[in-house]
Amino acid sequence: MLNTLSDAHAGLFMTAGKRFSGAVLALMLGISGCTTTNPYTGEQEVNKTSKGAGIGALAGLTTAILVGGDRKKLLAGAGIGALVGGGVGYYMDRQEDKLRQQLQSTGVSVTRNGDNIILNMPGNITFATDSSNISADFYKVLDSVALVIKEFEKTYVDIVGYTDSTGAEAYNQKLSEARASSVARYLESQGVMAARIVSSGMGESNPIASNDTAEGRSLNRRVEIILTPVT
Repeated sequence: MLNTLSDAHAGLFMTAGKRFSGAVLALMLGISGCTTTNPYTGEQEVNKTSKGAGIGALAGLTTAILVGGDRKKLLAGAGIGALVGGGVGYYMDRQEDKLRQQLQSTGVSVTRNGDNIILNMPGNITFATDSSNISADFYKVLDSVALVIKEFEKTYVDIVGYTDSTGAEAYNQKLSEARASSVARYLESQGVMAARIVSSGMGESNPIASNDTAEGRSLNRRVEIILTPVT
């Protein structure tokens, strides 16, 4: 099962994240056409805010490190082939549309960045403070996510946890890993193939808002699900 990173992969992820996050962020901030669904109004918005840019940049970093390799071989062995050519965009378009429909008014934002889809789940609706136990009210939302990503099986599912900067860095790292793992385990329990999933934690790194305010810290305490086509 690949629901968590191996020690070697975890080390690669953390090292590469620290080394390249600044460069990737600068690169991704320049990309246009990244759209996000407002999780409450359901309207699509051009993602020009620092929040959206941060999510998009992280998606580029995460998928560059985690996608492919053994995971692709396992999926092929399970009869899940790769997408090719123009079918990639169409496949992700359909998945995006269904996710937007399912997640409207849930508080989860849906961001499209190229062929990647990023679901941003703020901590205030997914977990209680200082806990990795999924909030009871959020199970139905994750059920909706599982329903769609089970249908669109030709995608990798990378789950990344984050915290705000309150508390010790080492503790925050473990908490972010535990939260991502909780989401991964639940999606697996709902029938999402474990071979598609990798979960990891990034602690208090890559904030998408200021940690100087309660609102900003709430946004930074998040779990992101990054969906990338198998190509």
